[in-house]
Amino acid sequence: VVVLVAALLDHWSVPVILVALATGIIFGSDVLGVWDFSDVMLANQVANMALVFILFQGGFSTKREDFRAVALPAGGLATWGVLLTAGVTFGALRWGLEWSVERSLLLAVIVSSTDAAAIFSILRRQSLPSKLSSTVEIESGANDPMAILLTLVAIAALASGESGGVSTVLAFFWKFGAGPLVGYALARGSLWLINRLRTDDRGYYYVLFLGVVLLTYGIAEAVRASGMLAAFTAGFVMGNRPFVH
Repeated sequence: VVVLVAALLDHWSVPVILVALATGIIFGSDVLGVWDFSDVMLANQVANMALVFILFQGGFSTKREDFRAVALPAGGLATWGVLLTAGVTFGALRWGLEWSVERSLLLAVIVSSTDAAAIFSILRRQSLPSKLSSTVEIESGANDPMAILLTLVAIAALASGESGGVSTVLAFFWKFGAGPLVGYALARGSLWLINRLRTDDRGYYYVLFLGVVLLTYGIAEAVRASGMLAAFTAGFVMGNRPFVH
């Protein structure tokens, strides 16, 4: 259904991700009730696995010159931009729709960051200036730590009446700083390994490449850094350096 509808709406440049969301809503428990899927952990794991490759590809296709030109504005959007979005959303829900403070705060922090899958899907279909496109793509890949920080602070505040304090702030800086370091280290190590393999079978390189992407995310998450930021950084490093095949 997703493929057929997306193909029919392709002329109007409707993003496939919107078609997929709408199809899930219609066939899910809220409308037709064809399939009641409520496994939150499985949904999170499958979505994260897909998002890891989406972010890696985004970094892989970002040129170093474009990154240098937009690093400052993209970093700003990924931090204070997320805060501003959360604040505006909270105000609209709390005083515009008159929701409770708890519901307004939770939804505001959850939707405060741009969705990387949606951004990359939409931008691939649009002819935007390279600087604007790179800014939005890099921001989308780098806003994960700030969104997590806001969500943790909101949950802690609502659950215990406390904001999390110094430990939460330190966790944010660790996620934001350690993620790129893990991605850079594994990317450089992978390039060294790939360029020293002596085989004519390209299939080995493809399998190794897929393993590198997942390993980068896994190690970063294991040390409680941002796996998404690590995957984007690894893609960026590998995409701007030569390697076999």
